[in-house]
Amino acid sequence: MKIALQFAMPAELHALPGARDLAPMETISGVPFFEVAPGIPACVGGVSKVNAAMAAEILCLRFGVDMILNAGVAGCATDLPTGSLVVASEFVQHDVDTTAVGDPIGLVSTVNQVAFPTWEPERCVDILKSLGAYAVTGRVATGDWFAVKGDRSRWIADTFHPTLVEMEGGAIAQVCLRNGVKFVALKSVSDHLFSDNQAEEYFDFGHALEELGKIVLPFAQALQKEEL
Repeated sequence: MKIALQFAMPAELHALPGARDLAPMETISGVPFFEVAPGIPACVGGVSKVNAAMAAEILCLRFGVDMILNAGVAGCATDLPTGSLVVASEFVQHDVDTTAVGDPIGLVSTVNQVAFPTWEPERCVDILKSLGAYAVTGRVATGDWFAVKGDRSRWIADTFHPTLVEMEGGAIAQVCLRNGVKFVALKSVSDHLFSDNQAEEYFDFGHALEELGKIVLPFAQALQKEEL
């Protein structure tokens, strides 16, 4: 099975041991692609849904991957500690709204889905456990908005009931669905939406990156050996 890693920010890629010194093997449409281990490409696709979707489509079409593992930090809508690992069970897109024409909130047109499941999240948790890492599963809400404390975050929490909120995973999930590619997402809690100290948490998320960086590549290599 061919697996690829997709990150949004350079700091997330650089959390992998030795990755800071890697040079891109090629750059396509402004997206740098690296080989982080033999046969495992990785990219830094950029922040937000359009950037994420474009990078994921390149991984599907140019690199012919069977699975994309999206790894990164995310804001927490619950009380999980900073650095907690979460395997996404499914994604929703909180900023998609065609309710004016009778659709349910969050319905993504064309594919006509609200929720985008990931590949066997409980199995992923077991794989991580075998590698010495503890993770929980949870729904993740994606949107082109950095979620901060306030009415909008409360509405997202009350409407979609996510564990995490971030800006890329839902788009990657949609691209993978349309390409018949399996999708796994591993997120590390960087900040808390309803904390008065959210900004300080986000700009000091070294612990979250550390917890993520030391497990991502072993996790990808373990997934590579799975029979799908």
